[in-house]
Amino acid sequence: MFHWLEKNPFFFALAVFATIAFAGLIEIVPNFAASSRPVIGTTPYSTLELAGRHVYIKNSCNACHSQLIRPFKSETDRYGDYSLSGEYAYDRPFLWGSKRTGPDLMRVGNYRTTDWHENHMWDPEKVVPGTIMPAYRWMFVNNTDVDTAYAEMITVNKFFGVPYNEPVPMKDGSTKIIKMADSLHDARKDALEEARIIVKDMKNQDVIDAVEVGRIPEIVALIAYMNSLK
Repeated sequence: MFHWLEKNPFFFALAVFATIAFAGLIEIVPNFAASSRPVIGTTPYSTLELAGRHVYIKNSCNACHSQLIRPFKSETDRYGDYSLSGEYAYDRPFLWGSKRTGPDLMRVGNYRTTDWHENHMWDPEKVVPGTIMPAYRWMFVNNTDVDTAYAEMITVNKFFGVPYNEPVPMKDGSTKIIKMADSLHDARKDALEEARIIVKDMKNQDVIDAVEVGRIPEIVALIAYMNSLK
């Protein structure tokens, strides 16, 4: 057989390619699958955080901000540890991005506060002189779409096995449970409870009053999402 292959270079090349491809699949695919599993400490998004992610996408924040820290010293010095594929296990869609008009936000929750985000979204120029980012004041008025966020939670839990209502291992050895409500009514209540925690650190009285009467302005959901990026 080998003598025949030597006389037929086309089939010899085909056999070599098939051998290398098969060996590559055996070596690469299992490693790729393992690295794609959730990193210890990575949790699914809560109701309000997921709603805030929708606000982030709707306003095209991902057009100017990436969520991908590359393994270069210049990036890790500025933004923190480089990104791991398993940290995106619960992201649908991924928001890696390739354009940075503004800074990367992969770990923005580690160094920006609720108060900072509130002021920055209201008047970016005042917080970061020279920025070209516009103000997003309509977020302080528009209501958050909790219903769609809850619908997504049910979908990813049912079809992708996202572990809501299950203990998720954390880096310190403990576990954390991210709750998914049993009904839309309860999901709205859970989101409102999260919102009340966020607004404790906010100054805008209109936003505070809105949450007090049961409304959740988009800015609150967005901040919840930004605070979760660590």
